[in-house]
Amino acid sequence: MEVLMQVFEPTIILRILVAALLGFALGLEREITNKYAGLRTNILVCLGACVFTILSIYAFPTVLTDEHANGLRDTARVAAQVVTGIGFIGGGTVLRHGATVFGLTTAATLWMAAAIGMACGAGMYGVGIFSTVISIVVLVSVRFFEKSVLISSTKNIKRLRLNLCCENSFSDNIYNLIVEKYPKLIEISKKISKQNENFTKISVVLDVVDRKPVQNLYKAFQNIEGVDSIAIQECRD
Repeated sequence: MEVLMQVFEPTIILRILVAALLGFALGLEREITNKYAGLRTNILVCLGACVFTILSIYAFPTVLTDEHANGLRDTARVAAQVVTGIGFIGGGTVLRHGATVFGLTTAATLWMAAAIGMACGAGMYGVGIFSTVISIVVLVSVRFFEKSVLISSTKNIKRLRLNLCCENSFSDNIYNLIVEKYPKLIEISKKISKQNENFTKISVVLDVVDRKPVQNLYKAFQNIEGVDSIAIQECRD
């Protein structure tokens, strides 16, 4: 009966609910931006850190009663392992494509979610709520700052693959136009289309620094004479 009373103690339930709510708020931003760790991951990380902290505080006796061991027990030992353990989850969100690394912000967000959960588990609601607000502000506002102010940053460079299908009589002119307009091409090639020998396929890989790289690149080629179709996709290799 005493165990049940501890489980359903209002302060414990409140800490768990607040942790789940703050984890939801943090995960919502990640979900909206289509990141690997979204709502469920952030909620569970925040909730798990909260529960471990609660267990660390209440589940173990503060004073050792064993006659062969006297003194105080470190009740923060379990909670301290959350900081180390969350690194394994965060490491799973980090991906590397060539020289580019993705997922570091998501890993840092999970680390922050664990910290917020620990704050809720310790009953420090003010710290948890304020940290959640600051984290969301950083994730949202800094992204807009990078896109609007730091336009030339390497983070804003998008590598795009452009596939053009054009009439054979215009292929040389379009090929030369692309080479002249984009001198820093990664690669470019052209070959006769297998579906129709009257058309040539030109494949281009290039880096673009633009707020709307796909839309603007499409506009740049859609009105060129001889172009029959355009396909543009972002590549990470």
